[in-house]
Amino acid sequence: MIRPATADDIDALVGLIHDLAEFERSPGSVEITGSQLHDALFGPSPTVFAHVADEQGRIVGMAIWFLTYSTWTGRHGIHLEDLYVRPEARSGGVGRSLLTELAAIAHRSGYARVEWSVLDWNEQALRFYRSLGAEPLDEWIGYRLSGSALAALAALAALAALAEEDEAASEEDEAVSEQAEGA
Repeated sequence: MIRPATADDIDALVGLIHDLAEFERSPGSVEITGSQLHDALFGPSPTVFAHVADEQGRIVGMAIWFLTYSTWTGRHGIHLEDLYVRPEARSGGVGRSLLTELAAIAHRSGYARVEWSVLDWNEQALRFYRSLGAEPLDEWIGYRLSGSALAALAALAALAALAEEDEAASEEDEAVSEQAEGA
């Protein structure tokens, strides 16, 4: 059964995220905690959403997603961040059911699309997505800014803000001086 995730699913979701990272050959990259995921999914202003595949009380798959916006279509879309199905539940329609649910949400909400990324070596997933009618975006290259590069670029914004504050303070000092001279 596909259903929206609940707070009771947090531990299972974090476990599936770790399983996905292992599958994607990057087990040391996962930093998320149950508390972080809980806040993202169920905090006062949720920014992330999740659906799970529940087979007799056991979570065997997940789809974690968030909204995007296209300036070209003028409509929201869904970005599927993680789709993962436990190996023993694969080939049973769980992945298809999770994506079908997201497609239904997108369609009924008037969203323009559902999109995601897939590793280029994951041939099984590539075949599966094509069987659904999904098309690769071969002309687009994904980029990521993180770690020290993110911090360095953010530092430039902080410097620019300081420069603006200094300029405003200088203008204020100049106005005060002009008023004092005129008095």
